[in-house]
Amino acid sequence: MSLNQQESHKTGWTPPKKSLARHVNQNWQLYAMLVIPIVYYIVFRYIPMFGNVIAFRRYRAGGSLFGSGKVTLKYFKSFVKDDSFWRAFKNTLTLNLTYLAVRFPLTLIFALLINEIRNIHWKKFVQTVSYLPHFISMVIVCGMIKELVGTNGPLNALVEMFGGEKIQFLQIPKYFVPIFTISGVWQSIGWGTILYLAAMANINPSLYEAAAVDGAGHFQRVWHITLPSILPTITTLLILDIGGLVGSGGSFEKVFLLYNPMIYSSADIVSTYVYRMGIGSGNYSYATAVGLFEGLINLVLLTIANFVSKKLTDSGLF
Repeated sequence: MSLNQQESHKTGWTPPKKSLARHVNQNWQLYAMLVIPIVYYIVFRYIPMFGNVIAFRRYRAGGSLFGSGKVTLKYFKSFVKDDSFWRAFKNTLTLNLTYLAVRFPLTLIFALLINEIRNIHWKKFVQTVSYLPHFISMVIVCGMIKELVGTNGPLNALVEMFGGEKIQFLQIPKYFVPIFTISGVWQSIGWGTILYLAAMANINPSLYEAAAVDGAGHFQRVWHITLPSILPTITTLLILDIGGLVGSGGSFEKVFLLYNPMIYSSADIVSTYVYRMGIGSGNYSYATAVGLFEGLINLVLLTIANFVSKKLTDSGLF
C-alpha cells in the first residue's frame, strides 16, 4: 500500500486526482512527440479510407471525387471471375508464405546466436554488418540482384565454371520465388533480430546461473529459459507476419522492379495487379475493390492468428 493510500485509510482523506489538462501541462514534451505520428496517420491512413467508397460506385478521372453512379458489388463480382486476379492471389500467398517460412526461423536462430556472443566488440561488429542491408534502398538492392543473376553476372560465371550453360534467371518463372526469398532474408535477417535481442536482454541472469548449477547444458538453458522468456515477442511478430500474408508489405517495390511479363505466372502479386488495373489501365473503381478485398482478408488472417495465439500461448496483440 502506497503512502497516500495509508494516509487515506487512516484519516479518510483522498488525494486529489490530476486533471487531464494538468497532466498534459506537466508532460507536454511527451505529448508534443505524438503530434507528428498522429497527423501522419490521419492524413495518410484514415482520410484515404473515404476513397474506398469508389469500389461501390462508377468512378472516372476528372469526375466526382466519390464516383458518379452506384454499382454495388459489380467490381467485386468482376475480379472474382478474373483468372488473372486468382493467379496474382496465389502468387502473393506463395511468395509471402515461402518468405515467412524461411525468414522467421532463421531470424530467431540468428538472434539466439548473436545473444551467445560474449566478446562485446565482435558482437557489435556482427550486428552492424547484419543491419546494414536493411538501410540499402530497394532500387539499389534490385539493381544488385539483376547484376548478380544477369547473363554476364557472377552467378552465371559460376554455372559456366561447372560446365553448365548460362541461365536467364529473371525470365524463367520457377527461379523468381528463390531469388525473392534469398534476397529478402539477406536484407532483413539482421534488422529482424533487434526485438528478439531486446527481449533477451530483459531475462534475469540468475535464471541461467541457477540452471547451470542444476546441471543444465547450454542448449537446455536456451530451450527452457531463453525461448519461453521471449515467447510473447515471438508470437506477436508471428501474428503481424500472418496478418500481412496477402498484403504487399515491402514486397511491392521489389516485385515491381524485378518482374516482367515473361514471369507473370509466378511474380505477379495482388499489389502489382492493382497497380496495373488502377494506374496502368485507369480502372480505379475495380482496383479499389481488389485493394479493399485484400485488406479484409488480411484483417481476417490477423484476427484468426491472434485468437489461436491467445488460446495456445496466452499472449496476443489484443
